[in-house]
Amino acid sequence: MSSSPRGSPRVLVVDDEDDLRDLLEITLLKMGLDVDGAADLARARALLAAHDYDLVLTDMRLPDGLGLELVREIGAAGRNLPVAVVTAFGSAENAVVALKAGAFDYVTKPVQLDQLRLMVQSALKLAAPAGPAAPRAEPVDSRLKGQSAAMQALRAQIARLARSMAPIAITGESGSGKELAAREIHAQGARADKPFIAVNCGAIPEALMEAEFFGYRKGAFTGAADERDGFFQAANGGTLMLDEVADLPLAMQVKLLRAIQERRVRKIGATAEEPVDVRIVSATHQDLARCVEQGRFRQDLFYRLNVIELSLPPLRDRLDDLPVLIDAILVRLSAAGGQPAVLGPGVLDALRGYSFPGNVRELENILERALAFSNDGVIDAADLALKGAKRVEAPAAAVPALSAAASAAVPAAPAPLPDAALSMPAGAQAGERSGERMPPLPDLSVLPSNLPAYLERVEREILLRALAQTQYNRTQAAQLLGISFRQLRYQMQKLGIQEPEG
Repeated sequence: MSSSPRGSPRVLVVDDEDDLRDLLEITLLKMGLDVDGAADLARARALLAAHDYDLVLTDMRLPDGLGLELVREIGAAGRNLPVAVVTAFGSAENAVVALKAGAFDYVTKPVQLDQLRLMVQSALKLAAPAGPAAPRAEPVDSRLKGQSAAMQALRAQIARLARSMAPIAITGESGSGKELAAREIHAQGARADKPFIAVNCGAIPEALMEAEFFGYRKGAFTGAADERDGFFQAANGGTLMLDEVADLPLAMQVKLLRAIQERRVRKIGATAEEPVDVRIVSATHQDLARCVEQGRFRQDLFYRLNVIELSLPPLRDRLDDLPVLIDAILVRLSAAGGQPAVLGPGVLDALRGYSFPGNVRELENILERALAFSNDGVIDAADLALKGAKRVEAPAAAVPALSAAASAAVPAAPAPLPDAALSMPAGAQAGERSGERMPPLPDLSVLPSNLPAYLERVEREILLRALAQTQYNRTQAAQLLGISFRQLRYQMQKLGIQEPEG
């Protein structure tokens, strides 16, 4: 066979069926590629030793062995060479095995030439000269922040996964960044210039799922005034992320399995299927294997989606990344709020002592809430309001020293309120200053008939006592109660507490 012009990408086709090998070679030559053919593993190995290739396309079953041997040998040699396999129709298990072994992608017999061309184009975008694979540097604009060992290993794994079309199942706790990881895989892969569509499977009503995933024809049902594409068509050529995939009902799991295996979908109301080319990335915080055991998730779909598993570390296992994450979050919050946001003394130590059950998403929420309570954009440890965390005092060195004159004018810091103060008559502490007589707190052994009014009364009582003990110095009262000045001011306004005149 004639070959295309010198310098074109070169492809090796390995298949013992002469007719199929000729068909593949002709198709690739028409795409402007150089093509070599081999009928068995021995000839393929000889050609691989003699030439540099940009893609290998091999059948699964060959006279002297399996195409999987070729996949593993090329992977073990560390060559940046995509390998795609040709599997028999309906042999989904073989395709999964090949992808797990390191194959770039697969096509099924009878070969659909349009799908073959799409696969070859994707593979050639990733092709590189043969040789040892150089480690990929972290992208400057990486979505996954942090330099801990866990994050460096995660980014290295993502760089490898981006070179494959194998389905990926991302696991991790809520808020750990599963969608960010999926977007990073997409951005580093051959489909980066194509759509990335993220779908929350738990947010779609069951009755609308088929229409949302596969689309519908005009008039297919009441209200279908126009033809509409589904998620698969919208992601065609790119990546479809199925977030919270464990929430899919069983009936939809069957239809999704067929669409993934056959790479074809049928719109509601249509009579023919249409090909789609999407890479599937799924994510869930649930244990899919346990869902299979419980009968809530199909085992065949589990094996189809879980070809490669990518596990994200929780934030509590990479607390060294906190400074980087906090800086990135504060930059975003500062841009949105129009004022700079910085951490005060002791804040980082307080955050390091917290377990972050909600991971990075919770960190973002904590900082956003703390910024709202902060003074002039300076977040104090008390602004964090961390539940179950040890209170961290600001280091004394961080407090600027006062002159002798200024020190004399500032009252000494108040001592904490004793427990007995919560039950003693209020007049002894605050009556003279506030001018209002405050009754003692209600007996806690008696259940209140109006809980909101009871809690408001308790909160008002405590605030008044703290203010009276500090002679209405609100800064010291806030320190006494372990809250920020802004929080104290907000509570005083809410409860209508006014500072007495004079």
